Amino acid sequence: MLLSPVRAPQANAFLEGWIGGCRRELLDRTLILNARHLRQVLAEYETHFNTHRPHRALGQAAPLRPLPGPRHSDAKVIRRDRLDGAIHEYTQVA
Repeated sequence: MLLSPVRAPQANAFLEGWIGGCRRELLDRTLILNARHLRQVLAEYETHFNTHRPHRALGQAAPLRPLPGPRHSDAKVIRRDRLDGAIHEYTQVA
């Protein structure tokens, strides 16, 4: 196991980015009640992060989802709320 130095955010930039995004998008907006609730909320955020949230390094695709196809101008947009509305996911339907 490789340990990263304390208070050195450049040492592990990917993990620091994930933690920062989790704090900004989720934990700053959610009141956590107990450890069980924290695990549930983090599991839901992980699902959102890996299956829906766009990533710049992947050409705005999610890690566990194929690249999106061509866009149609007459497509309908559907909004799905996650974590009681703290996160919104949008998808296009033909």
